[in-house]
Formats: sequence, C-alpha cells, structure tokens
Amino acid sequence: MDVFGVRTVRLLSALALLLAAAPCGAEDPAVYDVQAGRTIGLADMARRLRETPLVLAGELHAQPPIQRGQLRVLEALHAAGARLAVGLEMFRRDGREALDRWVAGGLAEREFRAVFADHWGTGWDAYRPIFLWAREHRVPLVGLNVPREITRKVARSGFASLSEEERGLLAGVTCDLDPEYLDYVRRAHGAHGHGGGDFLFFCEAQMVWDAAMAVHALDFLAAHPGRTMVILTGVAHARKGAVPRQIARRSPLPAAVILPEIPGSLDPATVRFEDADFLLVGLK
Repeated sequence: MDVFGVRTVRLLSALALLLAAAPCGAEDPAVYDVQAGRTIGLADMARRLRETPLVLAGELHAQPPIQRGQLRVLEALHAAGARLAVGLEMFRRDGREALDRWVAGGLAEREFRAVFADHWGTGWDAYRPIFLWAREHRVPLVGLNVPREITRKVARSGFASLSEEERGLLAGVTCDLDPEYLDYVRRAHGAHGHGGGDFLFFCEAQMVWDAAMAVHALDFLAAHPGRTMVILTGVAHARKGAVPRQIARRSPLPAAVILPEIPGSLDPATVRFEDADFLLVGLK
C-alpha cells in the first residue's frame, strides 16, 4: 500500500472513531425543565431519571415526530444506565405473551404487526422504530390497557353497568370520582358540562383507563424490582392528574412526567408543574 493509501485508511479510521464517539445532540429534542423554568440537555434529564421507577412519556398517538422523541428518551435513559421496561397503552395486558415473543426474537415482524393491529389498530409506522429498538436491546414491552369494550361501556352506561365478569378483568381497579379528578378531566380533555350523566360516565371511563394502567405498571414493577418503566401513553393520561395520581394512590414509588410540546396548547409558556416535570421541545 502506498503512502497515500495509508493516509486514506488512517483518515477514514479516525473519522469512524469520531463519528462513533460523537454525541447525538443534533438529533435530540430540547428539554424544558418545568420546575426550574430553563432548558437542559436530554442526557442531563436522563441522568436525573435513570433510577426513577416510573417515567410517563406522553404522546399524541401516531405522530412520528413525537414517537421519535419518545425513542430518544428511551435511548438516553438506556445510555444513562437505566434498566428499562416499556409500558404501552397500545396493548392490552393480555398481549404479554406476544410482546415477550417479539422482544425475544420469536415473532416475525408481520406477525407482530398483526398483533398490534388487533390491540390498537393504526399507526404502526410511527411506533415501529420503538418496537425494533426494544427488540434489539431486549427491553421488555408490557401491555397496560384493558379491553376497549370495557371503557366504551363505562363511557356509555357508567362503571356500575359492568358485569361481574367484566369487573373481574379489572382486578385492583376502582372508580371513585372526586371533584379534583372531575376538574382535571375538564381541563385535560377539554370536556364541558356540569356533572350530567354523560360527562360523569366519560370521567369514569377515563379513571378506569388511568387506574388500570397504574395497577398493571405497578404489578410489573413488583415482580421486577429495580426496573425503570417508561410508560408511553396519550398526553391526557400521562399528565400528573391522571395515571401518576392513580399510581400515587396505590404506591410510594416516585413517577416523573415528560410531555411533548404541542404548539398552541402545550409549550414552555403554558405548561404547569402540576401537569409535567419536563417538556420535549422542537420535536421533528
């Protein structure tokens, strides 16, 4: 090999090392620390949260920029040394076997996509990178939801309308509305009303949803101590008044909330510490 060839090889090797060592900051969203009122780095947030048992990463469903932000949070926590699990609103609790097989490499992508379609429906392309990342790193995926028929029935006819068999699918889930939660639902969901039956049933359905995800997440952590579960769920469920409140009613385990910036409705100027700890800003 002549001198120019040697120099070329050395240059390419050095470039490869630089690229491997380079931080991914250019791809990272900015993080707004709500309590401090300032912007911090994604890695800084991850170091603070790596031993937090529950981290809720809120989303607008099937919006690729937001799911990319969630993936960056997972990557940052993993790099910070957190022993992760990912809790999913998109899957019912009874999807555990399929989720375990997917993570273990025992389920083909087309088969897992069919499972996703059964549990959630649309939006596969937005979530696919998260599922592939979890499979690559052997990070457990955990279904947290309940059958849609149950929440729909509660929203239509109230919690009291559930049969004994249906309530059996909600072990540990209660539905005791209070003024604070009713006010939260009005704010978080843009719901209007003055306590009429339809609104109360809607609130009960939301509480069943929130409580079920809290119970199922806590059940997993009880069986797998030392894990950090990142819960991917809609913004209205991720806010502190929803799933985190249901967690706090059942366990002393701390939870942190990360929400995405939603221009015009959720940004550094409008977010409150009562709703979130961090805000992902500039998602692309």
